[in-house]
Amino acid sequence: MGKLLIVGTLAFDAIESPFGKTDKILGGAGTFIGLAAAQFNVESAIVSIVGDDFNQEYLDLLSQRNIDLSGVEIVKGGKTFFWSGKYHNDLNTRDTLVTELNTLADFDPKVPDSFKDADVVMLGNLDPNIQLSVINQVSSRPKLIILDTMNYWMNHTWNDLLKVIQRVDVITLNDEEARQLTQEYSLVRAAEKIEEMGPKYVVIKKGEHGALLFHRKKIFFAPALPLEEVFDPTGAGDTFAGGFAGYLASTKNVSFENLKNAVIHGSNLASFCVERFGTERMVDLTFPEVQRRLEQFKELTQFNIEIE
Repeated sequence: MGKLLIVGTLAFDAIESPFGKTDKILGGAGTFIGLAAAQFNVESAIVSIVGDDFNQEYLDLLSQRNIDLSGVEIVKGGKTFFWSGKYHNDLNTRDTLVTELNTLADFDPKVPDSFKDADVVMLGNLDPNIQLSVINQVSSRPKLIILDTMNYWMNHTWNDLLKVIQRVDVITLNDEEARQLTQEYSLVRAAEKIEEMGPKYVVIKKGEHGALLFHRKKIFFAPALPLEEVFDPTGAGDTFAGGFAGYLASTKNVSFENLKNAVIHGSNLASFCVERFGTERMVDLTFPEVQRRLEQFKELTQFNIEIE
């Protein structure tokens, strides 16, 4: 069984979309990544911080899925990270209404000793200094270190972000962020520039238009499955990352060919995440459902053609 170390937020979200509105519900990058990775034969741990307002039932929900929570600090009297957002009609754009860092403002990550030899390290979207701290605590070089980041860190912690990028094997970001990071409109050129910064592999997510994987002039494209209903895109990118990292940790194979499979698994799980608000769909997801949808992905992308 492979080992996966996850660093990311356990949080509360409040979401409004054209399809409804929620009060505070379970969210956070670490939560979505962990739930997605739990679909694979992998031993995982989450490094995070919460207040004592974080429901025990949420911790139980994660631990029941073979997720080690010894790296989760619970601050007595503290409040858990909270984010609130409102999505526009196209669901591709949103407004952040509230961001309360709370305990996250003083987060000093502590990697459990039993996961310092993890096969794969998944650095969820956080302050680059937190991500660097986790990298420095890992005792042996993982097979793969995966970084997820966003434009906020490019705007506010540029130099620190570049230090992290230099030390990872894979970076995942969306098309807008790839362009901002490199000042290149062409995603092919953007990926080449990012590889020059350090990562061997670049994954550029394009939301409902799929995901691209780049490695030394090689390109792989995975479509997003067309869905009848999309309720809430929150956590879709993190779910993609969790599926991607979980599959690679379970197979212990980090070749370009296997990363292609990981992109498909990540896209597959992300397609479930958006079907309900927050983590609801990922909590109820069953293995047979995942397998059936993988078949749909296969049918969507396979074809026979004669090339003379």
